[in-house]
Amino acid sequence: MGIQERDRKVYRPLRRAGLEVIPNSVPAGTIPFVHGYGAEDVTGGFSHRYDTLRLVERLNADWYDLAVSSGLFDRRREFLVQLPQGTRSHQAALQHLHYGNAAPALWTRVRLLDRWDIMGRGAASAFLGVHSGHPGFGMMALDGSVYVCASTGETGIDVLVVHHPDRSENVLRHLERITLHDSPYVNREFKERIAVWLADRARGFPGR
Repeated sequence: MGIQERDRKVYRPLRRAGLEVIPNSVPAGTIPFVHGYGAEDVTGGFSHRYDTLRLVERLNADWYDLAVSSGLFDRRREFLVQLPQGTRSHQAALQHLHYGNAAPALWTRVRLLDRWDIMGRGAASAFLGVHSGHPGFGMMALDGSVYVCASTGETGIDVLVVHHPDRSENVLRHLERITLHDSPYVNREFKERIAVWLADRARGFPGR
């Protein structure tokens, strides 16, 4: 996907949701992927059932409170969000979400604008969820100290916080397993990116 096409199909919907993309500015040494954390790694969060009154409004308010209290934002309200690579349309993004054949997601730096709607327009963009009120995303502080994720289940939405995911033994073991096992669901480039990050970490970089 070219720069102009990506701006039109991905960045513009995110701007309508209140996220300004800051290209090519992800801090060096950022953990490439966060998954496999255990209950002992979760330090906060909230849940809402789908039948909650004014669901999107509640989700937005609680997400913002959690982002502020956990330290997701820097002083300019900038943070990282994982966006799918190679997504060419809203429909393609939804297919990736449903069938698990997504291209590897990469961190993108964004700034929260004064007017935003992460859980409504953001989720409806298909890059931060399935549709309005059904979010699905991974976000992280610029210094990697806070990871916030949203997921949808059968009865409701869960939003969780993990502090210092790059220090979690569960997360690190999961990343190592990705590099060691062949899977049709894991892109080779993505595996190599994880392997490089693990090797750098073993040599003392990133030094968080």
